[in-house]
Amino acid sequence: MADGAFGRARLKIVLIVEGETEEAFLEPLRGFLQKRLRGNMPRFSPNKHDGRIPTGAKLKRVVERHLAEGADAVIALTDVYTGTREFADAADAKKKMSDWVGSTTKFYPHAAQYDFEAWLIPYWERIQTLSGSNRAKPSRSPELLNHTKPPAYRITEIFATGKKRFYSKPRDARKILEGQDLSIAANECRELKALLNTILSLCGGEPLG
Repeated sequence: MADGAFGRARLKIVLIVEGETEEAFLEPLRGFLQKRLRGNMPRFSPNKHDGRIPTGAKLKRVVERHLAEGADAVIALTDVYTGTREFADAADAKKKMSDWVGSTTKFYPHAAQYDFEAWLIPYWERIQTLSGSNRAKPSRSPELLNHTKPPAYRITEIFATGKKRFYSKPRDARKILEGQDLSIAANECRELKALLNTILSLCGGEPLG
């Protein structure tokens, strides 16, 4: 296995994320990485935010603070759909975050297109089981479910149809992903694959093809 990008085994990676995304995603992410980074797992330090992650000059200050405190890399993860039309798509979100933070080789912007729930859509059978609904899987690719009716809306809708309970991101997203291989979703969601490959590459792992 190749050396990590910073030439050390235990990188400290700060994840700037929404609080609910951290609660739903960090455990499945660790499980995915442990199988591919044996002996070379990073130390994650989540920076959780209620609602949206910081933007503009505030994001720059947050990133600079973490780097000054010894982070080897800072990864920011935002949804494209934030309730506003600030980001046209994932590429636009990543470019704006890069522009806000400025030149640093240790900042890695990522975006879920159009929101985190796009990465749950590939596990639709599990969603049907948890929701108690047999509603059909959306026919479009998860990352093409856009501002008009984003993935989170689709999943909220199927839970409402099943009438077992309302969809709760921290609770139900974690259950949807429990025991699942994230590479399945990565094969359908290139933005998830990009995020996973950033972490794998930083830690000397083999990126997903």
